[in-house]
Amino acid sequence: MAIKLVREFQQKQQVTITPQLKKSIDLLQLSRVEIINKIHAEAEDNPFLIKESEGDVSFNHSNDDEMLANLAETETLKSYLETQVNDLNLKELQQEIAMLLIQSLEESGLMQLNVEELEELFNHRINIDQILDVLINVIQHLEPAGIGARDFKELIFLQLRRKNLTENQLQLVEEILYNPAFNDFEEAQNKLQKKFLPKDVSIALDLIKSCDLSPGLDFERTQYIQADIEIIHSENNFTINFVEEYFPKLAFDEELENLTKQGEVNIKLKEKILDAKWLIRSINKRNETIQRVGTLICQKQIKFLSSESIQLNPLSNIELANDLKVSTSTISRILRSKYIQTPNGIVLMKSLLSASVSKTKKVTPMKLMEEIQQIILNSATSLSDQKITNILNLRGFSLARRTIAKYRMKLSIPNSRKR
Repeated sequence: MAIKLVREFQQKQQVTITPQLKKSIDLLQLSRVEIINKIHAEAEDNPFLIKESEGDVSFNHSNDDEMLANLAETETLKSYLETQVNDLNLKELQQEIAMLLIQSLEESGLMQLNVEELEELFNHRINIDQILDVLINVIQHLEPAGIGARDFKELIFLQLRRKNLTENQLQLVEEILYNPAFNDFEEAQNKLQKKFLPKDVSIALDLIKSCDLSPGLDFERTQYIQADIEIIHSENNFTINFVEEYFPKLAFDEELENLTKQGEVNIKLKEKILDAKWLIRSINKRNETIQRVGTLICQKQIKFLSSESIQLNPLSNIELANDLKVSTSTISRILRSKYIQTPNGIVLMKSLLSASVSKTKKVTPMKLMEEIQQIILNSATSLSDQKITNILNLRGFSLARRTIAKYRMKLSIPNSRKR
């Protein structure tokens, strides 16, 4: 059999990421502190960049080894929590679980991993009930109050539980936070005034609104965390702005460019000119995109951010991407290490997202857990997961039994046989 050489032509489409596109993607992911440090570094390296404003001076010396050597070692939130756990004399398995949970906490102090992610964290070798037991009975009892909460409602309840509240006040707070019949604080106040004294309801609402939504950030005083978006409250209006304060402004040195054109421009100078123009455009685009994403999140969650409700509206990366006509990957990168300055303190931007667990009805995981809890508490018999599923599906939730089981476990409620 003879071997023949045949020349063939074939057209293919292939998506390639250019070096500049990759650098633009990397810029989106940088936190505010990281991007400020990058701007200072680029301005020092590129003569065609002019800093119109210096930004926060403290960032200019962040890499000064001499200064850092003279600073006392600062205790971090995680090291502080680990010290507390070491003092508890826990069993070896509990100690292991506690230490890994501490490392998995977000900067704000929240534990936002779901049941599946917690199991994966321990490579499925430790029972989820044991993990939740340590989270609820160990981590959530550490200082500062609110550490280890799985959502904002639990965070508030953990903080208020540490205060010297009467049993009646604590019951009222729990009713406001977890009753699924209440959509916002105004509705809760109107309905609860029929069962409780109006003065007691007002005090409970004030206590809830005064809670810190990011206890972890407050602990680490020396940690450089700055908000990218701020909400300014004026009378009955809210203004959402990108925080310009301390953010360095870059300009292109056209005069220097004209001087270089008078002689022969080498390749390196041309690259510096292109890099300078690209960096200015990219940073402006990055900040504009952050403001668009942050503004949309704030508009969607304005009741929560204005302390009118503790209930987050269902909101996902996909919904944000569709509304802004960008890719979901862009949204994911924007949400990394970005913060919003709210009337109740700084919160992580991505912590304001809560995807709907139902395709037919907008309902957050927190709302679903409240519904499950209410069904179980109001039932005279121990309902199975399937019966709870049937009840919720009659209300239009359209959920599978395994979804109900998942969120029941997240509530630390045993199955019907053990109840």
